Formats: sequence, structure tokens, C-alpha cells
Amino acid sequence: MVTNPIQQPATVTAVPHPRPALTGDLCGLVRALATPPAEPGWREHLVGRLGPVRRGFAEHVRLTEGPAGLYAELLHQAPRLDRGVRLLADEHVAIAGAIAALQHAVRLPAVPAEELRKLVRSLLRALDRHRQRGADLLWEAYQADLGGED
Repeated sequence: MVTNPIQQPATVTAVPHPRPALTGDLCGLVRALATPPAEPGWREHLVGRLGPVRRGFAEHVRLTEGPAGLYAELLHQAPRLDRGVRLLADEHVAIAGAIAALQHAVRLPAVPAEELRKLVRSLLRALDRHRQRGADLLWEAYQADLGGED
């Protein structure tokens, strides 16, 4: 059976304004991670790099969740994607919590630099997995089903 892919949602085809460059924000965070913790101002630099990541991720959540978000459009056209959408929404909560925990921990002088670096690496892995799962879900939504006939 051959079926057509679902229509690409409006939130993908026509974003009214440029979205924050989360990739650039992550590059800054990676650079902060690569800086030796003994460098003067290392923690302050890390705090400065976390703000744009938090804002970019909040914007990502705003564009994907809610009644007019990408996920609502996907589910309207392809209810079969419900499980994947729920997983991504759950990841939003976990990632936002990880960002907040890291922002709190970096301000505490008693938290060792190696622990902070571990938290940053964990956050970067979570963001990378989330990006890949989102891309996989979009691919599944828009690819044509070319299954055989029975």
C-alpha cells in the first residue's frame, strides 16, 4: 500500500521570525567546557554561556508545544506519532530541569569544577539525543509509506 506523507505543518514552513540559534549557543557552551577550570573567571564564563542555551531551549519548547505548536500540528495530521511527541515533551521537562540545576550548581563555590563539567557533558548529550529524536519524528511524519500490498 502506498500512502502520501502528511502535509508539512505551517510552523515548519513559515516561521514568522528567526528562531534563536541554539546550535551557536551550544557551541559557546562547548567552548566553555573546553576551557581549563583553573582559568580566572571560568565559572562566570560558564554562567554566561548557560543563559543563551536556556533562552534558546525555552523558545524551542514554545514553538513545539501548546495548541499552535509543531507537536499539535503533527498529532492533528498523524495521531500515530502520539508516543513520540509525548516522549519529546517529557524530555523538555527533564532538559529544562537539567539546565536550571546546572545554573544553580555553577553559582555554588563548593561544587567542584569536575562535577560542573560532568553536568555540562550530560546536558549536551541530552540535547543531542533530543535533537536527534525530534529529527527522527519529523522524518517519520513526512516520509512516504511504501509498504507492500497484502
